[in-house]
Amino acid sequence: MDLKTLSRAEIGELFQKMGLPAFRVSQLIHWMYERNAVSIDDITEFSKPLREKLKGFSYIGGVKIIKKTDSPDGTIKLLFGLEDGLSVEGVLIPDEYRLTLCVSSQVGCAMGCRFCLTATMGFIRNLRADEIAGQVTAVRRELNANANSEITNIVFMGMGEPLKNFNEVVKGINILTDYMGISKRRITLSTAGVVPELQKLYKEIPEVNLAVSLNATTDETRSALMPVNNKYNIGALLRACGRLPISPRRRITFGYVLIKGVNDTQADARRLIALLKGLSAKVNLIPFNEYDTAKFEPPDEKTVLEFQQILVDRHVTAFIRKSKGRGIYAACGQLKTCHETDN
Repeated sequence: MDLKTLSRAEIGELFQKMGLPAFRVSQLIHWMYERNAVSIDDITEFSKPLREKLKGFSYIGGVKIIKKTDSPDGTIKLLFGLEDGLSVEGVLIPDEYRLTLCVSSQVGCAMGCRFCLTATMGFIRNLRADEIAGQVTAVRRELNANANSEITNIVFMGMGEPLKNFNEVVKGINILTDYMGISKRRITLSTAGVVPELQKLYKEIPEVNLAVSLNATTDETRSALMPVNNKYNIGALLRACGRLPISPRRRITFGYVLIKGVNDTQADARRLIALLKGLSAKVNLIPFNEYDTAKFEPPDEKTVLEFQQILVDRHVTAFIRKSKGRGIYAACGQLKTCHETDN
């Protein structure tokens, strides 16, 4: 039995049957999620007889870093190994004041976005809540072993569509906040636009930040890039965003991957302004990150800057997010693909 797959209540029931006092539950959770214990033997607050008893029928599972690639800009691409032999990706991104970890919510992805390498893998399975949180634990162990650094922000922008694994993602976020001390306001969930679950999100975890992958300004173009648009088109998605109970000081981030000759025209920029009118929004412009088999290209810098300026001139907050770690398989799915090819 993997103790990390149990909720606090389930651990409590188990320990009660063993005749253990209630405070042992908090001790176990503390060691698993704050002290990053990898085995029951690590829990020195437990007596040796108790550790041996627990080891007789249980263990502390976890996600392991099986490959790590460093970029000169400080970005670290990570491949996490799961206990069933599958793997998912993460990226550790430093900047001046933050250390952000990008985590995965699924092995592969079923959304089929045409510009995403992960989409070519198809969907394999959902991650459990403990596997989602386990990516953070694995990186914390690495940071504690090598440097005095601390993860400040978590973004669900790795492999998978978080809202298609809704229940486990919510549980995973609750582990991060309740057991690991990460504020919900420092967690961002990115979605391709699964409208029904989007409407449920803020009932379950209202404090998290939301990033919506928009990537086009017409249904024709968005459906060609993102099949989810055939079910939940731009109008339905933006109406759902408009109904979310976003506090006045917070904004939804709309991601817009700029692809040469597809969605990068000045007309696209003007349509984007009209679409976002009335929403509490900001825009992240992301020049397409190329990979070997990609069918698309990024626009030139002049086109990107002109697109941004049109938005800014109409008082739309817009940032250009340049891809970090270009030399370390930074596009989602690349490190996993290369690892599997090498082996």
